[in-house]
Amino acid sequence: MNKIPLIIKREYLSRVRKKSFIIMTILGPLLFATFLILPAWLSQVEDTGEKIIAVLETDEFNEPRPDSLSFFADVIPDKENLKFEYVPASLDVLKNILSSSKYDAVLHIPYNVINSETVELYTKKQPSLGVEIHITQSLEKYIYNLKLRKNNIPPEVLSSVRTDIALKTIRLGKDGSYQEQNQQDIKRWIGYICGFLIYFFIFFFGAQVMRGVIEEKTNRIVEIIVSSVRPFQLMMGKIVGVGMVGLTQFLVWIILTSGIVLVTQQAMRPGKPVTESSELTPESIFEARPVQNQNTTPDKTTGFNGYVEGIREIPFLKVFAAFLFYFLGGFLLYGSLFAAIGSAVDSETDTQQFMLPVTIPLILSFFIMISTFTNPEGQLAVIFSVIPLTSPVVMMGRIGFDIPLIQILSSMVALVLTFLGTTWLAGKIYRTGILMYGKKVSYKELWKWIRYKN
Repeated sequence: MNKIPLIIKREYLSRVRKKSFIIMTILGPLLFATFLILPAWLSQVEDTGEKIIAVLETDEFNEPRPDSLSFFADVIPDKENLKFEYVPASLDVLKNILSSSKYDAVLHIPYNVINSETVELYTKKQPSLGVEIHITQSLEKYIYNLKLRKNNIPPEVLSSVRTDIALKTIRLGKDGSYQEQNQQDIKRWIGYICGFLIYFFIFFFGAQVMRGVIEEKTNRIVEIIVSSVRPFQLMMGKIVGVGMVGLTQFLVWIILTSGIVLVTQQAMRPGKPVTESSELTPESIFEARPVQNQNTTPDKTTGFNGYVEGIREIPFLKVFAAFLFYFLGGFLLYGSLFAAIGSAVDSETDTQQFMLPVTIPLILSFFIMISTFTNPEGQLAVIFSVIPLTSPVVMMGRIGFDIPLIQILSSMVALVLTFLGTTWLAGKIYRTGILMYGKKVSYKELWKWIRYKN
């Protein structure tokens, strides 16, 4: 009777019932969701208390300009919780009374601001990024228009000659068909996330396989186990069981993270437009730029619409299926090697000499995946997405793009064949090493184990 299913069940249940697994399964989505939500929340958070900033403009003698002679009065508009008051008083006086006054800061606009392009903000506390951007962009926009008028350049002229080129990539098929490729950055990000997750899970759960083998070997539990099952069955059951644990944890992370993000987005959604409630918005960032020619019709492949179109082009079913295959294939390949290393040593400190040759291809694949984003169909990307030791990570970096089917199939076949080969190789090492105690194993010794005949 095949004992592998029983071993898989034992490995799976024993690990998913551990407190560490339950804690990490809960904390993982919270951490991932925090990384996704925190930047958006920080960009929208506002200080509920009202802030008042005194605005002081000085002349060439460093004396305050009266309101009637001011160039910058009402240049910086008020916001919901941010007010600006023009105060024609001495800068020294304002700085001395700042700590006890109603003002939270003093904004000094010097006489030569047009040439120096520098203003001073004296504050009680560090101002938020939104306050700083609101001040600088309001002044930049005003001074920009002043410089245009000084040089007798109508703003309409600059707007009419300003040109922004949107590159639309159209892939031509051999049959004459074509397909627009929108927002390549989205595909690169999806490839990066999938590749990084495979890289992380192979390392994390592969190490668990190795530690589990070392623990059973050190405690001599394996001597009892191998009396009823073959060493190869024990190795395969352990690898597949830990792999199922990793897949379970990953799927739970995806579901919980998505749920947390969606619920938080609904809770954070304001009752009025974001542009009215947020300190930092895309509109405020670019409002200092000249207005585009009104006759220009925005293309659907640019801006936010372009990102929507780019997301719609992502073959999510293909990406998900490829992720499952390369996750399982990559883990089974490296998991068998990690199991062989664990069986050959007596402690985790002895694994270093054997870990390096195994981990170098995996680490290399991560950096190659990043480099392939610049050219997904380059020679480097194609070669390393087919080589089995690097394909689980590198191919995921390319999978979002329209790569030839033959390359995907070649990569999958090569990965399966290599997995079978490494499993056979690791099985021979595992069969001998699992019962070997108190001996420092070298590569020469491993080669003898591989050459042993049944």
